[in-house]
Amino acid sequence: MTGDAFNPDCPTRQILDRIGDKWAMLILLMLAQGPRRFNDLRRRIGGISQKMLSQTLKSLERDGLVSRSVFATVPVTVEYRLAPLADGLIGLMGSITAWAEQHLGDIEAARLRYDALSPALAPRDLA
Repeated sequence: MTGDAFNPDCPTRQILDRIGDKWAMLILLMLAQGPRRFNDLRRRIGGISQKMLSQTLKSLERDGLVSRSVFATVPVTVEYRLAPLADGLIGLMGSITAWAEQHLGDIEAARLRYDALSPALAPRDLA
């Protein structure tokens, strides 16, 4: 089965929404470093709420990108890791993240130039 991302009814768009989500991307990149427990992920990914982390992990598990293991300990231990399907995706996400970090100054400068030339058009809540 192949998709057509430009077709509004194509399921490819759902996949792009998932992997393009900032929380999903950060979770996948963190799990690329090794298996993690829920609270470890929450501590390491600044700004994510418990609810958002839980929802995103469930969605990533449903999509086959993350696997969840439950260990019979007291209390129960739950561990998340990348599923094999995510292997090819991690390199791409790492490249995108590196590009964003490398070009952060250029983008900030472009935003400042744009805002100075078009103050009425500049979005106030985007940073």
